[in-house]
Parts: sequence; structure tokens; C-alpha cells
Amino acid sequence: MAINEQDLAGIIQKVISELNNSSAGGTVVDFDGIHQQVNDAVDCAIKAQKALLALPMSKRDAIIAAMRQTVLDNNEMLSDMAVEETGLGRYDDKLRENILCATKTPGTEDIQPQAKTGDHGLMLLEYAPVGVIGALTPITNPTGTVIHNSISMIASGNAVIFNPHPSAIKTSSTILRLLHKAIVDNGGPAGLISAIAKPTLDSAREIMEHPKVNMLVATGGKPVVKAVLSSGKKAIGAGAGNPPVLVDETAHIRNAAECIVNGASINNNIFCTCEKEVIVVEEVADTLIKFMIETGKAYKLSSDEAAQVTKVMLNEKGKVNTKLVGRNVQVILEKIGLIIGEQYRLAIFEADRDHPLVWTEQMMPVLPIVRVKNIQEGIELGAAVEQGNRHTAIMHSTNVDNLTAFARAVQTTIFVKNGPAYAGIGLGGEGHTAFTIAGPTGEGMTSARTFTRQRRCTLVEGFRII
Repeated sequence: MAINEQDLAGIIQKVISELNNSSAGGTVVDFDGIHQQVNDAVDCAIKAQKALLALPMSKRDAIIAAMRQTVLDNNEMLSDMAVEETGLGRYDDKLRENILCATKTPGTEDIQPQAKTGDHGLMLLEYAPVGVIGALTPITNPTGTVIHNSISMIASGNAVIFNPHPSAIKTSSTILRLLHKAIVDNGGPAGLISAIAKPTLDSAREIMEHPKVNMLVATGGKPVVKAVLSSGKKAIGAGAGNPPVLVDETAHIRNAAECIVNGASINNNIFCTCEKEVIVVEEVADTLIKFMIETGKAYKLSSDEAAQVTKVMLNEKGKVNTKLVGRNVQVILEKIGLIIGEQYRLAIFEADRDHPLVWTEQMMPVLPIVRVKNIQEGIELGAAVEQGNRHTAIMHSTNVDNLTAFARAVQTTIFVKNGPAYAGIGLGGEGHTAFTIAGPTGEGMTSARTFTRQRRCTLVEGFRII
């Protein structure tokens, strides 16, 4: 008996409905995307991923559209929750982060097949899913990372199990439940995205070692990236960065000042892409600092104040004081008895090239400024302080040769010219966004295509009609 497309769609939807009414063990539950055990999460994800592939691509597009809208509808609540739970970032910037991820993360358009015809037939290249992905997410961006990864991984036909940072579990679980509901309410399978209820190092290790998890994605510092790269599985690592911003004598200095203040202070500097230190040619250094102060958002520290602040930001071993990461500049400066107005978003100070904050990804709205004699010295120092992370670098210049020289020297995944660093992730800049920026493993700004494997089909016979 022939089955038409409408009947087939009905059968698929019935199977998904039955799947959505049962857990991995077969017991009827009101499942919301949160699992107690890794094994249950994996078993459910395998079933959900197979069910997703049985759906037409138009249904996958509808699911992703619903996910985007869910983020926008709940943005205020999610942004407030993220700041409240983690103590990191700023509410207004979290709003911008979530909108960015919901609207500028590519969907299925990123995995369109490619075809090539010629004298020897036809070659079809398609981007196939890898299966079940295990994703480790950071405390710094508990909403943005989950939104971006969920959309990207589902668009490419995968299921994903998140092991969120324990200090952001409330926020991460909330956004996951909302996205899970959006998926199921729009005809998608339950368990397509999920999280571990009580994420720990042990649960992360269990996900990494599980034989049915096909790919690992780690967004965070060097230890977590090292862990997934040592797993023996296909792994994507988005690690640390220490982005320098270089300003030469040809730059539009007032624009550079505005961009640097805005870029270094967004979300209190917790983005890995944020400007972490300024390197400026001596000839224009005074003007740059003057214009930064004139923005009304940058407070200049004296040398004594800068020394005191450094001591509270870093311990005796040079490690970052995690209690101050992502906090408002007022909170940090209060630690040394300095009270400044609420209009300030950033503290700046002059430093020598060996200052520890120049070489540390501190993720706080405190920005060292280093003078150099000329552009050659600036390029050398900028490449050195980036420390081979290959993450992000920024330059303000109207000299194409200088811009090219620095880009070639620093070799970063993102290189921003004459704008704030966040333009490089699509906020006020062209291109898609990503909150998993894979410098260590080379995928760069991740998207749906990142989480696929290529499959080629070759037809060796006459095919063309011309």
C-alpha cells in the first residue's frame, strides 16, 4: 500500500508523541529536559536524534524559529537571572547578548548541500549530523552559550547533552527547559536538548567517556579544553583569550577611544573577545587617554590606585581573584576604598609592558594601557601578550600596511579593525555570531556546519542536460 506524504508525516508525529510521553526507561513522565543520570540523558538523546532526522527540514526550521522566539519572549527574566545567580556581567548587556544569539546564530541555511557536475558525472556533498554531542558550558555566558549551541546543533541534526557550570545551574536549567518546551510544543522530540540536574566534574567526565557520545564541545578555560582534547573523541575547544587592542598614530583617535571603552566594558569584560589590554603608539597615547576619559564612562586610576587594585585582582601567585570576575567596576574599586560614580563602566590606568594585568585574562572592567615607541614595537608586543591563544585581536588604524602586518603577526581567529571587539561576534558588525569560538581546535566561529561530518555521493555517468 502506498503511503502519501501526509500519512507519513502523521506516522512520524505519532512516533514522536509516544517518545515524548516516555523516558529512556519507558515510564510515562512529564519530562522537561533535565536528567538525573548521564546514561538516561544519552539513551533519550539517541532516540530523539533519530526522531529529528525523520522529520522534514521544514519542521526543523519551525522548531528553530520557535526556539529563537522563546529566547526573545523570556529575555528580561533570563538576563536578570544570569546576573543574579552568577554575579557576573550587566543586565543591559545580557539583554543584548541573548538577542544576538537568538537572531544571528545560523540555522539550517548553514548546511545546504553542494553539488558539482562535469564530464565525469555528479558529486553531491552533504553535511550530516554527528549524533549525540556532549557540551560543557561556562559560568560567564550561561544563556548565550546554551542558546547558540542549541540552535547550531539542532540545525545540523544532532542531539546535545549539556553539563553546565555548577555555579550557573539555575540559569542554565531555566533556559534549557524553555528551549526544550519550545521544541516539543512545535512537534520536535523530547530529549533533543537536555542537561544534567546536578552537574559536577564526575558528570562531565562521564559524558566525555560515554561510548555513545559522538562529539565533545567545551567552552571555557584551558583546563576544560585540555580535558575534552584528551578524550579520544572528536572535540571542539573554545578556550581562553587575552585580546590586545593596538592603536597607531594614523587611527581616528576619538573613535578608537569610544570603541575601546565600549568593548572593554561590555558585560564587565567577561566575554573572551573583550579588549584586555591597550597598546598605543607614544605619539597619540595622551590623546587616546584623554578621549577615553571624555566618554564619561572610563575612570583613570593613579599609579598608587592601580597598584592597589592589582593586588586585589590577583593573588600572590598571580592568579585571578574569581570573586571579582565580571563585577561592576564600582565593586572592584570599593575593595581599595575608592568610591566612584555609577556612570563609570571601566577603570583605566597606564602600565609598563611587564605589568601582570597586561599578560592576564582577568575578565574585569579594569584596563591597562601600555605605550610603545612605534608600530613595529606595538605589533611585536601585541602578538606576544596574545600568547598564542589565537582568539581575538583588535586594531585601530587607517594604514592598511599596519593593519595587515598586525593581523599576520597575531594570527587570531577574530581580528577586528576600527571597531569594538564585540563587532567580531556580530554585535554591530557583519557576520553570524558564536559563543563557542574554537581557536585551539581551529573551527573558529562555530555554526551548524561545525557540528557535522561531510558525506560525499558520486554518480559516475552522464548526468548533465547540456
